[in-house]
Amino acid sequence: MASAVGRYSPEFRERMVKLVRAGRSPGSLAREFAPSEQTIRNWVRSADQDEAWRGNGLPAEARKELLCLKRDNRRLRMERDILKRAVRWFARENGVGPGGRRHALEERETCG
Repeated sequence: MASAVGRYSPEFRERMVKLVRAGRSPGSLAREFAPSEQTIRNWVRSADQDEAWRGNGLPAEARKELLCLKRDNRRLRMERDILKRAVRWFARENGVGPGGRRHALEERETCG
């Protein structure tokens, strides 16, 4: 059985989706054109999901807030990474080992 993927051009699929959104039923389009009713329904559902995924389904205010939050998240991650590197650097400079304590030899020298 031949695969139906790629059988219809993207332009044709788009046209079918627009016709359904304009009020035509998938059944009437299926009778008039070659694809089945379920195929047309699948194209409409897929187009709806694609548009929502791209952000077209979000109101402008929500989209703006999402971009702002993403920007803040990126900045905070960068700050966190810088602080992690600084802590490691200071730990090496001060001789603090993996357990968070100075090496025993250095402690003995300073204590006594």
